Amino acid sequence: MIPRVATAKASQLKLIDLNQIFSYRHSVFVERLNWTLPDAGAGLEVDQFDRDNTYHVCIRDAGATVGYARLLPTTEPYLLSEVFPELMDGALIPRSSAVWELSRFCSVDLRSPSEPRRQADFGGCQAVLRAAVQCALEHDVSRLIAVSSVAMERILSRLGVNASRASPTKQLHGHSVFAFWIDLDDMTKNALRITFSAAEAA
Repeated sequence: MIPRVATAKASQLKLIDLNQIFSYRHSVFVERLNWTLPDAGAGLEVDQFDRDNTYHVCIRDAGATVGYARLLPTTEPYLLSEVFPELMDGALIPRSSAVWELSRFCSVDLRSPSEPRRQADFGGCQAVLRAAVQCALEHDVSRLIAVSSVAMERILSRLGVNASRASPTKQLHGHSVFAFWIDLDDMTKNALRITFSAAEAA
């Protein structure tokens, strides 16, 4: 069966769908990666950035979530601006309708045995990022910014997208993390096999 891609604002989703998302995030980030997330409880990982206008990108296979990403406009409070501003080392925190934040990015099939510390595999990462970039392009976004572990840099390089560092690497909460840009230009669209023009979204 071909995995199904679903992208929607939180306000468009049923509670059961949101709970499946938050349960998956808890399984990946809290149980597998041992992240310390203060708002995680009762098997659900939810934080202050999970608003009605938050976009959720899900990859599902036979009803099970196997990949996920969250998209947040930087014109409102977001993870980098509120939780990790020190990462930017004094550089300007992005606040623009043309820039969205990509967060909680992962591709883990919890039904299969895998490396317990892995946040993403290459094939799943490609599918999630393609869906996230497609959604961002449809909303006139030209850049994504994200905070992740340094391991994500290798995956981005293999994918061939136009990614670059936005910050130095720092140790935060026991993890080596950095902020990075993804430019949604022809290089990124070609790497992800996305055919898109502004006219198509109008």
